Formats: sequence, C-alpha cells, structure tokens
Amino acid sequence: MKHITTIIATIIISCLHCFAQSDAVKEAAKSVFKLTTYNADGTVLSESNGVFTSQDGTAISSLKPFIGAAKAIITDTKGKQAEVTRMLGANELYDIAKFKVDREKTTPITFSTVPSKNGDAVWLITYDDKGTAQPIGATVKSVETFMDKYSYYIIMAQAPDKSEACPFVNDNGQIIGLMKRSNSSLDIHAVDANFAMSLATTGLSLNDPVLRQIGIAPALPNDKDQALLTLIMAEQGNDSTKLTAIVNDFLAKYPDLTDGYTAKARMQVNKNDFKGANETMEEAIKRASSKDMAHAEYGRLIYNNLVNNANQNIPEWTLDKAEEETDKAFAINPLPTYKHQKAQITFAKGKYQEAYDVFTELLNSQMRNPELFYEASQCKVMLKAPESEIIALLDSAINNTDSLRMNEAAPYFLARAEAYNALDSFRLAVFDYTRYEILVGHPLEAQFYYIRSKTEIKAKLYKQALGDMAAAIIRAPQEPTYYAEMASLQLRVNLHDDAIKTAQRCIELAPEYSDGYLILGLAQISKGDKNTGMANLDKAKQLGNPQAQPLIDKYSK
Repeated sequence: MKHITTIIATIIISCLHCFAQSDAVKEAAKSVFKLTTYNADGTVLSESNGVFTSQDGTAISSLKPFIGAAKAIITDTKGKQAEVTRMLGANELYDIAKFKVDREKTTPITFSTVPSKNGDAVWLITYDDKGTAQPIGATVKSVETFMDKYSYYIIMAQAPDKSEACPFVNDNGQIIGLMKRSNSSLDIHAVDANFAMSLATTGLSLNDPVLRQIGIAPALPNDKDQALLTLIMAEQGNDSTKLTAIVNDFLAKYPDLTDGYTAKARMQVNKNDFKGANETMEEAIKRASSKDMAHAEYGRLIYNNLVNNANQNIPEWTLDKAEEETDKAFAINPLPTYKHQKAQITFAKGKYQEAYDVFTELLNSQMRNPELFYEASQCKVMLKAPESEIIALLDSAINNTDSLRMNEAAPYFLARAEAYNALDSFRLAVFDYTRYEILVGHPLEAQFYYIRSKTEIKAKLYKQALGDMAAAIIRAPQEPTYYAEMASLQLRVNLHDDAIKTAQRCIELAPEYSDGYLILGLAQISKGDKNTGMANLDKAKQLGNPQAQPLIDKYSK
C-alpha cells in the first residue's frame, strides 16, 4: 500500500510540475542529446543520453555505454549528429564519463552552484524516440554527500524507459545531476554533475583499467609534463589508433616541442614511410624551439633504424647522415649526450678504437653511467682484447648500476656470461646466465636455455643442463637439434631408455637428420641391442655424419 501511495504522489507531483515548468527548464532541454556507441564492426553497442556542458562540445553522460566501444555518436534535439572524439575522464564507481564531441558550437546547460535539498522540486529532461526533449516533474527525496563536497541525490520520479543519464535540473534550469537507476530498489538516483565536470585525464590515463576498455582516445592532460607522459605511454602501448590521436593532439598543442615530431616520425618509420619521416623531422628542425634536440633526434631516428633494420636500404638514411645531424646538434649545444650518440654511430661504423676513446672519455664527465662501461666493453670485444679487460669493464657496469634498478643490468650479466664462457670459467658463466634470466623477469627464448645447457654440460652441472634442454624443447618443440642434444646428454648420464625415446622423437621430426640416428644407435648399443644400434649408425653414415664410421669401426670389433 505504501508503494502505491508513493507512485500516486509522484504522478501528482509530476503533473503539477508540468504546468509549472519555467522557460529556463525548457531552455535547458536544448542541451540534451542521445548517445549511441558502436562496436568495432559498426554494430550498435549501447544507447544512453547526455548533456552538453560547454559551447566547445564538452559533454557528460554515463560511463557504461562506452565500455567496449570503438566509436560513439551523439544526436542532439535538432537531429544533428556528431562524433565523440576524446575521453576527458571517467569514474566507474559512479558510472560517469566526460568527453569531447566534434562540434564547433554546442548549447551548454548551466550548473547549479547550490545543491538541491530534501523536498525540492526538480525536472528530469528526457529524450524521446522522436528526438524531442521532454521535462518531467520530480522531487528530491534525500541527499547524501560524497568526497566532502559532491551530492548524491535520491529522487521521487517516474523515469520513462531510455532516460538513463538524462539531466535533472532545478526550477532555474540548472543541472544538479545525471539520472541513474538504482540496482537494488525502485528509487531514481542522480550523481552530482559538478563531480562529472571534475573528471580529468592524467599522464597515466592510457593505463587506466576503465579507459583501456574504451576504443576512443583519452584527451591530453592540460599539464605539459603530464601530456609528455601520455605521449610516452602511448608509444609504449600497442594501440595505433590511440597513438595517432595522441600524437596529433600533442603536435597541435605543443608545436614548439620536438617530442611530438619525433613520435610521429617513429610511427612513419614503422610504416616504412621514410619520406614522411624525413619531412616530419625537417619540420621539427624548422618549428621546434630546441633546434639542437631536433637535429639530435633526427640523427637518433636514422641510427636506430639502421641498427635495428640492417637489411633495409634507404639511400638518404645512412650512418653518415645520422652523424651529420648529431654533429649539428653538438655544434648548437655541446652536450655530453650528443657526444655519446656520435660515439654510438662511430661504433656502428666499425671504428671501435675511436668509439672506445669517446666512451671512456665520457666516463670522466657528469654523464658517467653503467651503459658507458658496457659500451666500452663491447668495443673491447670487437677489438679482440683479452677477456680479462672485457670482464673488468662489465664488472664496473654492474657495480655502478643502482641496486634499486638492477633489472637494467641484465644485458651486462649476459655479456659477462659470454666472456666467462670464452675464458672457460663455465660455472661463473652459468651463474651470470641465471642472474640475467632472473633480472629479465619473464621466460626467455629456446636459444637461451640451449646455450646455458651447453655451458652447464661443460661445468659438469648435468642435472641443470637436462632441465634447460627440456626448457628449450618446450619453447621450440619442432627443433630436432634440441632433441639430439638432449638424447646425447641423457646417454652421457646413463639414462639410456630416455635417450632412446628422445632420439626416436628427433628422427620423427627430422628423418634426414643424421645426429638422431647416431645417438639412437649408441643408446641401443649401450642397452645391449647391438644389431639394431649398428643399423642406425650405418643410417647415420649414409646421411653423411662424419662420426658414424669411427663408431662403426669401434663397435664392430
């Protein structure tokens, strides 16, 4: 009975309000729109409503329709459509989103500076299927405060279907909140519109779990440093659509900073558009305020491409060109970082002693860091210096690495492991291989485990070697070499049955691979099956294995 009475009271209130609505309420209705979100394949994902909050297309609505959306369109009360171009903020707890619409001029709603109180008359401005905004009278039932300054309203109203995220306004036509249905009762709720307007992106918005579920790019933060962080995060991600949007926004907002041009040029290089990358970096040199940085980044871009894509042949992109741009940067501003970049280019040119001299010179500058010791060690490697000299430099690289950032020392441990291997210090090499694996922090490729297994065999660490060879096989189950090596090791430690099974698997994978037959034959002979074993040794001989005949001669006696 109480529920029926409430409904009747609400209807009466709504009817009374219909006669009392002011021109301001009617004017506020012009700010309402319909929101439609779409999947990546163009099908409709969800529908809701929203309201414009500024003349330049800023708007607010519920968040839920955006989750999983690749695109969003608004349709205003005049039937005109526009695309949602950027997300300006989101809050999952209160189901609120703030965003930018591609519209030069919109009709914004005004905001109430004073919260509504219990019993206040308000209006729910709905949006019907004909594209007409209709105000419906309602009454504030109760008000709660959250975050010390925002209001959360519970409202007595008869909200029609498809009115989610429609605005509640007071008699002055000022918005107090967006409509939200309760998940646990028949009450109608409204989240303070001022809270929605407080939402903003940060430099880490690309990693926000909510915004990551939305295909529409987040807007650049207003703070320059946060915008730079957003650019960096976008380049580290794998969403090319968002990256393109963020790079374009950054260039438009900060045309005097090199960072945007460099990011755009890297995108062009990834698409093999080297002509475009050249034009972008020439524009950076022309427009950026830091000319030295523009030249240096141009040189760095060319150098990185040549080092990472050695097989590419781009006439304009040579190490000489990279060096020329780096020299221009140094001439404008003689920073140690530019000298370091030139030394790296010098190394890439094969001038190892010259590069070594610069790296060691920089060790006496304010730039002194572990990377310089490592790079100097690689010069020594190429100059075929004694392994002890190489290890000494790598020791310094490791010892000068911040203990809180030891993962950065991973390549130094790997290089030292190789140097220890060359010195026949196999146990030390195994130790460094293991530290490298730990510092990398994720499973490595099969080749790493194969190499460490071979080193462990030399160190007579057979149990570890079996484990690493198994790890190599798991990561590359179609590679016959790993099975042959595993079978050979199993035979060596008298695991004859295992050696036979592994060798047979090797032959199944590669019937023309002679090592499989050779090891199978030896394992069978060791098990006492001489005739079958000799036949497999003969098969290995027929396939051209040079070890087969000496073994046949040995076991024929």
